Amino acid sequence: METEERVQYAIENTEVIRPPKQTLATFGITNIYYYLVTEPSYSELVGKVEETVVREGRVIAERPKIVTPPYLVNLFQGFQHGSEYAEYILKKYGPREPGLLYQYRNETKAINIVSNPLDAVLYQLNKKIDEEKDPLATIIKGVDELWDISLMKFIHELTKNSLSSNVMELGMRGFLDMEPIGVPRYARYTIEQLFEEARGDRSKVVELEAELRRWNLFEEYEDRFFSLFRRRG
Repeated sequence: METEERVQYAIENTEVIRPPKQTLATFGITNIYYYLVTEPSYSELVGKVEETVVREGRVIAERPKIVTPPYLVNLFQGFQHGSEYAEYILKKYGPREPGLLYQYRNETKAINIVSNPLDAVLYQLNKKIDEEKDPLATIIKGVDELWDISLMKFIHELTKNSLSSNVMELGMRGFLDMEPIGVPRYARYTIEQLFEEARGDRSKVVELEAELRRWNLFEEYEDRFFSLFRRRG
C-alpha cells in the first residue's frame, strides 16, 4: 500500500479499548501510562498465531499553552512551509485569536510478545489496571508495523476530548483575556512560572528566553532575565 493508505489503514484499525479516566490537566503535566496491544506483523505471513505484542510506555503531556497567530509565526521557524502556514492562520483568524498548543513526548518502557491471543491479553490488562487503580492508564489496540500511528491517534483523540474543559477552566480564571499588545494573561502566568523554575534549573533558562522572544517580550523582561545569571555568579 502507498504510505497515505497505510496510515489511513492504521488509523481506521486503531481502537482505544480503555481510555484514561481523566482528561489532560490544564495547569500541569499529565503522565499517561499506556499498553498498546497488536497482533504480530508476521502473522500475515505464517497465518493466525496465538501471540500478542504488548508495548508499554508513557505519554507525557506538557501543560497546554495559549497561543496566538503571531506566536505561531515565531514558533514555526525552521519548517520549510512554517511561515506560510502561520501567515495563513494569521489572516484567517486575526492576530488576537487565542488557541491551545499541546506538546507531548513518548517514553517506551517495554516490548513483550505474550503467548496468548489478543482478547485474553486485553482481559488481563484490564484486570491489572483495576487492581492498580490508575486513573491515567489506557489500553490501545493498534496495528503492529505502524504502532506509533496508533499511539498518535490516541493522543489526538485525548487532546480533542480535553480541549473544551481546558478552555473553560482557562476562561473562568480570565487567562484568555488579551492585553492591548496581543498577549494573553496566561502567557504572563507561564513566564512567571518559567522565571521561578529557572532560578533552580539552568535548562529552563533556554526555554524562558524562547518563550519571551516568541511573545516579543524579551526587552520588557531583559533586566530580570540577566539577573538570573548575576545571582548565579
